Amino acid sequence: MNRQETALNKADILNNLPPKWAEDLMPEINNAIKARNQKVIVLDDDPTGTQTVHDVTVITGWSVEVLEAELRDPSPAVFVLTNTRSMPEKQARAVNHEIATNLNYASARTGRDFVIVSRSDSTLRGHFPAETDVLARELADKFDGVLIIPAFMAGERYTIHGVHYVGDDERLIPASETPFAKDSAFGYSTSVMRDWVAEKTGGTVHADEVLCIDIDLIRSEGASAVAEQLLTLNNHAYCVMDAVTERDLEVITMAILQAEAQGKRFLYRTAASFAAVRAGITLRPLLTMDELQTGRAGGGLVVVGSYVPKSSAQLMHLLEHSDIHAIEVNVNALLDDRKRTGEIKRVIDNADLILASDQNVVIFTSRLLISGENADSSLNIGGQVSRSLVEIVRGLQVSPRFIVAKGGITSSDLATDALNVQCARVIGQILPGIPVWKLGDESAQPDLIYVVFPGNVGSVSSLTEVVKKFDAAN
Repeated sequence: MNRQETALNKADILNNLPPKWAEDLMPEINNAIKARNQKVIVLDDDPTGTQTVHDVTVITGWSVEVLEAELRDPSPAVFVLTNTRSMPEKQARAVNHEIATNLNYASARTGRDFVIVSRSDSTLRGHFPAETDVLARELADKFDGVLIIPAFMAGERYTIHGVHYVGDDERLIPASETPFAKDSAFGYSTSVMRDWVAEKTGGTVHADEVLCIDIDLIRSEGASAVAEQLLTLNNHAYCVMDAVTERDLEVITMAILQAEAQGKRFLYRTAASFAAVRAGITLRPLLTMDELQTGRAGGGLVVVGSYVPKSSAQLMHLLEHSDIHAIEVNVNALLDDRKRTGEIKRVIDNADLILASDQNVVIFTSRLLISGENADSSLNIGGQVSRSLVEIVRGLQVSPRFIVAKGGITSSDLATDALNVQCARVIGQILPGIPVWKLGDESAQPDLIYVVFPGNVGSVSSLTEVVKKFDAAN
């Protein structure tokens, strides 16, 4: 296994891999999914997991009754928005415990089986192994393996020879050398996936105990050879899997289905791309101008809460290359009990005036990231800021023509707490990796077009392009 963690020339590496598997496996995958009638339950730790799917339901609650209704629905998959990446680990564990318990009841009542995708970040951030540990325990079944598949093609996240990379122009950068690895809550020191598992499990799992299924095997020998490897997994063993294209994920998915047909049980800890393939959902073209028609008048609203460098760069591009009105929210004021209410009112009043004049407005948090002394305190600070953005959006008197929410936590909190979304439909992507929802009738803004814009996806101009697409479609 390659244990080097240096930036590589993207073209050189990708062009020198074996050719991808020639056969389109999606028809066979869909036949296997239909024959089993298992529901794919994607537990999405923020809303960006819908980056690669379309015509799929997203729910924000997980009572037994809600899950029972989803299991009775014949569609192959549902996304359950947990938002656990914004929570301290103890709370994230509790959420996964509750969902697993309720799923067991719902499955018993409906007689329909399910498989779990614990969907998390393609740059390796999130509560791992805490979430998969809880799921394995509460689902009351012995899982043979936890399959870790972080590749996400629309965001240029690739796993090659056991090392996870982030594409950047002409380079492949080891994930541990990117700002994502410095995350105050979920940081890590290695991009070598075997070593990453060892690090995240606190050394209870040794790197050499982790199976790595290499891209050469996937492409040269196909699903049957990968399935043979998966059949060796026992007793909650960890397996990391290479992937560079959706076709690689098709081979992996077919191999998983073959191994499961022989009695193996797996938990999946993956990024968005695998979730779509495992559910049998093929990629579709980007949404057209006709599909982006909102049927509403007025200005559009953009809310930027994400602090990753890519988000800040995209925000600056939007401010410099469009006529959008800007309202900066003073985060220090939000964290000061004496100033918080006045700051929120100031932003609401200004935004209402702009929206009422049929002009677009972007509300963004001041760009200096304020962190706590440890992971939980940093998450708590982020929670305070996000709750303030919720109050701002909830307090608007003028309904926007569309909403673009920038950042996973921001988009989740705005959807569930500001807009009261219980159910939404993913209609597709406005740009690669950027999903668009249509909100349900029960929400505060029925049929609103809502863009879930991940913090770490897109080029520097992508946020500007999204806003201009809506203006062109109006």
